[in-house]
Amino acid sequence: MQRLAHNRKVHVLVATPSGVSGQGGIDRIMGALKQEFERQEIADIDVRFLASRGPGHVGLSVFYMFDFCLRMLAARLARRADVIHINISVSGSTYRKMVIAACARLLSIPYVLHLHGAQYQTFWKDDRSFMSRRIKALFEHAGRVIVLGGLWRDFVASRAPGGAGNIVIVPNATAVPSLAHVGGGDHVHILFLGRIGDRKGVPQLLDALHRMEPIKNWRATIAGDGEVEAARTRTAELGLAERVAFPGWVGPDEVASLIASADILVLPSFAENLPVSVIEGMAAGLAVVTTPVGAVEDIITNEQSGLLVPPGDVAALTEALTRLVEDPTLRARLGAAAMAVHRERLELAPFVGAISDVWRSVALEAQPVKR
Repeated sequence: MQRLAHNRKVHVLVATPSGVSGQGGIDRIMGALKQEFERQEIADIDVRFLASRGPGHVGLSVFYMFDFCLRMLAARLARRADVIHINISVSGSTYRKMVIAACARLLSIPYVLHLHGAQYQTFWKDDRSFMSRRIKALFEHAGRVIVLGGLWRDFVASRAPGGAGNIVIVPNATAVPSLAHVGGGDHVHILFLGRIGDRKGVPQLLDALHRMEPIKNWRATIAGDGEVEAARTRTAELGLAERVAFPGWVGPDEVASLIASADILVLPSFAENLPVSVIEGMAAGLAVVTTPVGAVEDIITNEQSGLLVPPGDVAALTEALTRLVEDPTLRARLGAAAMAVHRERLELAPFVGAISDVWRSVALEAQPVKR
């Protein structure tokens, strides 16, 4: 197998929205990737993670975007930019990444696109509009396109057939939990982790919990930012204020504690790519209730490693949660199967290996051909 010239390092710049300490799913995945790289001490990879959007203010996001491009130029001049890894989602993320990708091409640096957007099928319309053509070019010019599951591979291949051969599936991954799982004790603990709002199915979750009110041995935590006050008000109207907690956004340590104390992980979303919270629940051996959206069916098999319910179906969601609350044997079986899937396919070590292989192959292809 051909190797990089003189076995030199592959220097990679990673564009992630707010840096590895950001709150979003992409930043959390990149933060985990950074930590695992540091733990493994991979000798032939030199990777730096840089913010491409910043805190979110429009003016600042433009500043961070151009700052990334300037850093890319400096790295290129110092011969420390072999591959640009671009994390991409919908709307503003795509527009900013078009600029970064254009700068990379201008500097003759190959780039990798890593698609995370849950609603990219809606955003990238199948038409001949100017924006659709620009997105097509963005994907077709990529050295590789990393997607999180088979549905996304087929979607990108249908929209950008010229780049179909460069699509690689690398599912999200999480670490094995550091805290021992203890569960909720006498009251089965139902846990939701994510941005609170319509897309994640929180209104339907509240309605399902309301229907479960006669069942006494459960409690729920709905953790995340977003429409927290509206959800809290609705919970009070449903008479569930004493049984459903809203801690707001919680950091990694609090997430770990919540998962350790939970029995069920629920995420009744209408749209996802491959949700990190589901993988975190699987890692801890929680029984998962979620919807078959995005690449979820690549990791959850209904009735085997979790329960899948149609998006928006309050009756089905109520039934699934009720079954798990009332049947500890079912919870244990599904949780054990979910944990086995995580250990086999969704741990951080193979994730780092797969990403590293993508970077190496792209850097290798960019080497000048010796004559």
